[in-house]
Amino acid sequence: MQTAIATDYEAVIGLEVHAQLLTATKAFCRCSTQYGAAPNTNVCPVCLGHPGALPVLNRQVVEYTLRMGIATGCTIRPRSRFARKNYFYPDLPKGYQISQYDDPICYGGAVEIELDEGITKRIGITRIHMEEDAGKSIHDLDIDTLVDLNRCGVPLIEIVSEPDIRSPREAALYLQEIRQMVVYLGICDGNMEEGSLRCDANVSVRLRGSDRFGTKTEVKNLNSFRNVEKALAYEIERQIATIERGGTIIQETRMWDAATQQTRPMRTKEFAHDYRYFPEPDLVPVVVSDEWIERVRSHLPELPLARKRRLQHQYGIPAYDAGVLVADRAIAEYFERTCASLPSPTPDRYKLVSNWIMTDVLRVIGERKISIAEFSIAPERLAELVELQATQTINSRIAKELFAEMLSNPASPGKLVAERGVVQVSDTTFIEQLVERALSENPDTIDKWRNGKTNVLGFLVGQVMKYSHGKANPTLVRQQLLERLGTSDGVPG
Repeated sequence: MQTAIATDYEAVIGLEVHAQLLTATKAFCRCSTQYGAAPNTNVCPVCLGHPGALPVLNRQVVEYTLRMGIATGCTIRPRSRFARKNYFYPDLPKGYQISQYDDPICYGGAVEIELDEGITKRIGITRIHMEEDAGKSIHDLDIDTLVDLNRCGVPLIEIVSEPDIRSPREAALYLQEIRQMVVYLGICDGNMEEGSLRCDANVSVRLRGSDRFGTKTEVKNLNSFRNVEKALAYEIERQIATIERGGTIIQETRMWDAATQQTRPMRTKEFAHDYRYFPEPDLVPVVVSDEWIERVRSHLPELPLARKRRLQHQYGIPAYDAGVLVADRAIAEYFERTCASLPSPTPDRYKLVSNWIMTDVLRVIGERKISIAEFSIAPERLAELVELQATQTINSRIAKELFAEMLSNPASPGKLVAERGVVQVSDTTFIEQLVERALSENPDTIDKWRNGKTNVLGFLVGQVMKYSHGKANPTLVRQQLLERLGTSDGVPG
């Protein structure tokens, strides 16, 4: 769907992100939060809403919420209350959800996103509050709707942004930053496929320059960064087209249908009074002391964007490299441990470390579906391999072969080099002899080169490397070949 006058409008977007907290037990009972358990096994009278069963707050839920609140610069409310959010649905056995309404524990923060290199934007955080999850309705396993209540009572935080987002791309970047933050803070695994991180979007459009908000719709089922961008792009264009046709935007909840690449209506959008919020009578207020806040603050890790900037400054690596490395906290730590193990730490060696991790290390991890903690090459061994390559003790081809062997062989790279006898040869006399041999055995290559067929250079380099069993210094080989071919700049002349 496209409209020629879309540029006359701007989108106003706010995201509501639900993050499932990494507690071992639920928010108000001792049932396990384990994902994938048999249906309706992680349940008890409290999370099933049996009469007389009373909730008791899991202190870890408050601790984890404070981490996110402090990390986003929120004000922490010293005394907050839970509330009952009343609605009726098959997977909500109590008929209400314990949440927070009037006085959320965290409010008034912000998250910084990086739009382009050196260009950032602050997205305001309206509130972060604690709540429990509902169960799960399953519609595709039987002729009837099935209900699994294992998720009832699992602790969540809801992170509500200000309507500061102006494009689908900004929305995706904001969600990526939130995901990285909760994972770095150790409070959520960020797994969108399993529903650990879920997102709803409120979106409206207005004419550029207007200070009045349009009628918003809420879009649900945004379970990936790509779907966030696609769904918002569609919904923005749909609203603009509706307005231009003289239609009216209805305040409603819509579902993103990934199969049709469209949003479709689910129900009329609820208002707060529809939920009949009132203070939860079975729970005492949550009291957070200054000492508790400062203790949490003192244990916060370095956050992703700050770490990215530090890696660029401290190690001199490009912004792209730093962004890839900090996407996973454990990968960033592996990079820094490798750099710290280098015998001769220099910017060119840091870049080599980055290259190895972004290509070979991440490739192996992806292929084997393992974490960096399970990766068989310790940072100290990778650092030794980088040093051998940086000092030209071995060439890049041999380094690749050694890396593959190191995956299953615990020996040090230096020992493997000695055992295999693959030290790179940089002796110019030896290389000159091999270059002469390559040219004498392939006399036609000189004419081809002079006629502009530059691919013969790669062929000749390959022949010399073959004669040397891969030991010759390829830089010197190429240099001497160019001199014999009558050029030094790689261009036939």
